[in-house]
Amino acid sequence: MGREPDIERITKLEGIGCARKRREDPRFIQGKGNYVDDVKMPGMCFGVMVRSPYAHAKIKKIDTSKATALPGVIAVVTADTLKPFKLHWMPTLAGDVQAVLADEKVSFQFQEVAFVVAEDRYIAADAADLVEVEYEELPVVVDPFKALQPDSPVIRPDLAGKTSGAHGPRKHHNHIFTWQIGDKDKTARAFDTAEVTVKQDMLYQRVHPCPLETCGCVASFDKIKGDLTVYITSQAPHVVRTVVGLLSSIPESKIRIISPDIGGGFGNKVGVYPGYVCAIAASIVLGRPVKWIESRTENLTSTAFARDYWMTGELAATKDGVIKALRVHVTADHGAFDACADPTKWPAGMFHVCTGSYAIPNAFVEVDGIYTNKFPGGVAYRCSFRVTEAVYLIERMIDVLAQKTGIDKAEIRFRNFVKQEQFPYTTPLGLEYDSGNYGPALQKALDAVNYKALRAEQAALRADPKSETLMGIGIVTFTEIVGAGPSKMCDILGVGMFDSCEIRVHPDGSAIARMGTITQGQGHQTTYAQIIASECGIPASVIHTEEGDTSTAPYGLGTYGSRSTPVAGAATARCARKIREKARRIAAHLLEVSPDDLEFDMDRFVVKGSPEQVKTIKEIAWAAYNNVPPGEEMGLEAVDYYDPPNFTFPFGSYIAVVDINKFSGETKIRRFYALDDCGTRINPMIIEGQVHGGLTEGLAVAMGQELPYDEQGNVLGGTLMDYFVPTMVETPVWETDYTVTPSPHHPIGAKGVAESPHVGSIPCFTAAVVDAFSHLGITHMNMPHNAYRVWQQSHALGLDKH
Repeated sequence: MGREPDIERITKLEGIGCARKRREDPRFIQGKGNYVDDVKMPGMCFGVMVRSPYAHAKIKKIDTSKATALPGVIAVVTADTLKPFKLHWMPTLAGDVQAVLADEKVSFQFQEVAFVVAEDRYIAADAADLVEVEYEELPVVVDPFKALQPDSPVIRPDLAGKTSGAHGPRKHHNHIFTWQIGDKDKTARAFDTAEVTVKQDMLYQRVHPCPLETCGCVASFDKIKGDLTVYITSQAPHVVRTVVGLLSSIPESKIRIISPDIGGGFGNKVGVYPGYVCAIAASIVLGRPVKWIESRTENLTSTAFARDYWMTGELAATKDGVIKALRVHVTADHGAFDACADPTKWPAGMFHVCTGSYAIPNAFVEVDGIYTNKFPGGVAYRCSFRVTEAVYLIERMIDVLAQKTGIDKAEIRFRNFVKQEQFPYTTPLGLEYDSGNYGPALQKALDAVNYKALRAEQAALRADPKSETLMGIGIVTFTEIVGAGPSKMCDILGVGMFDSCEIRVHPDGSAIARMGTITQGQGHQTTYAQIIASECGIPASVIHTEEGDTSTAPYGLGTYGSRSTPVAGAATARCARKIREKARRIAAHLLEVSPDDLEFDMDRFVVKGSPEQVKTIKEIAWAAYNNVPPGEEMGLEAVDYYDPPNFTFPFGSYIAVVDINKFSGETKIRRFYALDDCGTRINPMIIEGQVHGGLTEGLAVAMGQELPYDEQGNVLGGTLMDYFVPTMVETPVWETDYTVTPSPHHPIGAKGVAESPHVGSIPCFTAAVVDAFSHLGITHMNMPHNAYRVWQQSHALGLDKH
């Protein structure tokens, strides 16, 4: 019979499963965080961008004389200034090139034209206003379909005559790539013989992550030593070091990238922006530190956007609602440069997860990337690369099919789920789902909200001609793909997407762990320590974790796409196990037994069958520096680089209930229930907080966020007066729940969770709003579902007539 659990030791260890308070919070709530704009260095000067008011125009002349004459101005940098250094263009993460400063013409509103460096930020801003640029306006195209017309404006003259790009053939001067995956002919045959087919066009509007902290950097080049140090708001500091090395020809060994505290990322801080390059170039030339911090409007209108996917989905099915095939075409608006943050091999990211949680035997996807006169980017706004768009498409299509067949939305999902016994399950688009248990998760959600009673209430409201309320019920059962990723499938600029951990245990039994990721609020310092605590028995309270400094952290690919736990968390667990196994050998030496005679017991090793013979990890740590077995190295440390064999596939079942006033369009979220399955749960409290954050951002996207353009290419949502960021006033009470289906290939079974609530909630909000009008034949409504747009639908149907 096993030993009784030692509650005191479990409590002290604070390992996996403990709702441990975040180690990070005390300094943040006291205002003692250290952000890029807090960095001050002797002799530091400041940079401000001059930006174009036009979306498309030739640059005829740049006159910097008035700016340079202003006292305190050090330099005004233009593309011509950068050309001798070959820094006027830079590579993008998508295999394209992007102008650092506009070279001969501008291609989107607010494009960077010049960089003013001055003694302080106010002088730099004043001088930027004095830079006179003479423009000659050119025709503008912001519609990706019009961009492909024969007579459309040429957005990228630098690509003239090039019939192929980084991702294959180009069929038009504004065409970037065509990406296809799946069996086109087999899918077409399934449609030809189908009893039921449905088709739906939908737009996933252009939005922006809008983190609390804007982007910025402080670059400092030491002309004597030849060392470059850059403090930067980056989610991938090691990748930035590699890019900077490629651009500057400075060896990476002489480059130090430091990402201090970051006020939110959500994908916005993955890429390399022109402001970074200009600050670095200015520091190299001047030999002084140069700080660049962008404004809120600059962040919203020139750093990476998200979505802007025009999607057409089709399903073929039996009359009983069993799906036989999925066919998808996407027109992807990438803006003026292809700067999307996607794995090299997949220009549309992981959109091919669009078969969702369903056993669809045939599928074909085609994505066309298009240049337009919009700002570039294309980041994974709180999702893995393009997964949110994929989940949105399949969940909307399931509802459209349910509506046509007259089958309940929950029931049609049960009929098409991948069954538990089918895992690992290979989709027709080539992904291998590691594990899942979809049916019980949906049933738990339905029971939790009393789904039958909700449908009965909805029917009664619809039957009441005096009711002012339209009630909608949305259901989403999503599967996400995270943990980018296996290097055999994922890389950035040729670097495989592995991650890393280094652990050093000190003589007193405390430890320091360094990772290749970088937190932006996820609670890494707390959860990584918990993994180490459980794996090698060191209390989490004495484990210090560090990230974000390329001179101390092992090389890693950073934090985005929910890859911290699936990849770096796995590296952490494996690294801790290496520590544990060396500790086992030292304990065996101390106890004069074979290592095979020892069993690990939480925070100590015990001789099998002799529980009084014990060595704690703390005792072993001391011995590691003075009494190790013959042939064993002194010290107790290890490093691990983890290249996962596969992605992980968290899933969830979400239900939303909305009440819409048919006269005003005001939509109230009566209830939102979110059940997530992220495999092993490391810290339930942090998971809860991450789910709340993801749901709130999902509310923002579905109900209000949009970056629209007028026909002249003017951004119409470039301030927080226009761009919706929800507060606690607009945010409903979230109900959260979970099931646990561990990943079979992850060392601790964890899958990742922080992005799932964003991925799943957005189609759920749309589903609920559309459901309120579905009895009148409405199959889809494009986001955002603000009061005016919802009222427009009600008005078009005549529902607002008294």
